[in-house]
Amino acid sequence: MTIIEAARALRERRVTSAELTRAALDRVDRLNPALNAFLAVLPERAAERAAQADRELASGTDRGPLHGIPVAIKDLFAMRGVRCTAGSIIQNEISTADAAVVEKLETAGAVILGTLNLHELAYGVTSENPHFGAVRNPWNRNHSAGGSSGGSAAAVAAGLAFAALGTDTGGSIRIPAAFCGTVGFKPTYGLVSRFGARPLGFSLDHVGPLARTVRDAAALLNVIAGYDCRDPASAHSPVADYVPEAGCSIRGLRLGVPEAYFFDRLDGDVERAVHGSIARAASLGATAVPVQLPHMDAVNTVGQLLLLAEAAAVYEERLKDRSCFGPDVLALLDQGRLLPAADYINAQRLRRRAQIEFHRVWSEVDCLITPTSPIAAPQLGQKVVPVGGADQEVRAAATRFTRCFNVLGLPAISMPCGLTGAGLPIGLQIVGPPLGDRTVLRAAAALEDAGVIIPSCPV
Repeated sequence: MTIIEAARALRERRVTSAELTRAALDRVDRLNPALNAFLAVLPERAAERAAQADRELASGTDRGPLHGIPVAIKDLFAMRGVRCTAGSIIQNEISTADAAVVEKLETAGAVILGTLNLHELAYGVTSENPHFGAVRNPWNRNHSAGGSSGGSAAAVAAGLAFAALGTDTGGSIRIPAAFCGTVGFKPTYGLVSRFGARPLGFSLDHVGPLARTVRDAAALLNVIAGYDCRDPASAHSPVADYVPEAGCSIRGLRLGVPEAYFFDRLDGDVERAVHGSIARAASLGATAVPVQLPHMDAVNTVGQLLLLAEAAAVYEERLKDRSCFGPDVLALLDQGRLLPAADYINAQRLRRRAQIEFHRVWSEVDCLITPTSPIAAPQLGQKVVPVGGADQEVRAAATRFTRCFNVLGLPAISMPCGLTGAGLPIGLQIVGPPLGDRTVLRAAAALEDAGVIIPSCPV
């Protein structure tokens, strides 16, 4: 059942929020010991919120499509009275206030089931957490759920929650969405407030939803988007309805297919699935337009440099006790501390140049379509993956097609578009211009309507 379907059932009195919440909590009890998606489950709080939602709906108070819907949040967002760990042992304070997105979810009547596991400090792509254990992929528990929002993707894929919130600094919503076969949306930079979310990269962090369908993700975006003076990067963008209408069309949409970089060194199953999706888009009336992009290798490198420096700045004081960090995160923070200031400044200059060069791209096409990742989910513990006939480090491979769009601040969605021969999900990425979030969601919804989807997770 989707959020849209559940919302209709609630209003038709075919189900109650208490029943939906109890079913979700029962499923968490049964499956989470194997998946390790949740770090904290809040059954009493959730039951109270569900009972309140049922009373309000019965009295005619309707807060919108999320009213009474069980969801969960990455353990990176402050929630009053709940411990926020950021997947680390250095940050485990009981929060005294809510993050902006938590405020908005609760105002919309959503029922928050608990907090979700992640890569330590949200600084990685595997969610193999040294302190709380690895998140396991519901499609194959020997494989990674991706990261850093691995718990969010695994919970949604396994039906533990209708949707979840994550963060994306270099692909941390889209990579786990691709690996776990869910929809993950990174909005335009600044569209969703980051107030109350633990920072990692000041100029790269985005907040967004993971859900079972494109329209469910858009329904969450409707709730969490909007200007917030407490976030210095918050965008003064007009309020919009992001949920694509039923039967939405992409006829005449100019869909840019990059001629280089995004289709270099791919897993064969990924390449076939993505090209199949491009063909399906063409059959719906979209025009596939070959497009030359700026040097994306350089943009990717810019993103790496920016994050190294910004993350090191965030955790400079905490590094006095090195024993509190896992080895992979500690190595990255140490690299960032050694980065010359000139390199950071030059990276910002290159970033601005790339943003200007992309103005030309958006005069030629309405969206870009690429793989989310050149690979499907690697095995847990796997450090190197074969890609296009050569071995590549897992982090570098997984982020190769996502990190650049954090640098550019562009809206980007990952949606499932097929399975590998081994039965693992494949992700399709659609990217739009700044504040082109509605166009991206419409293109994704049209493809989803046309059958560019995969079977439900078999757990």
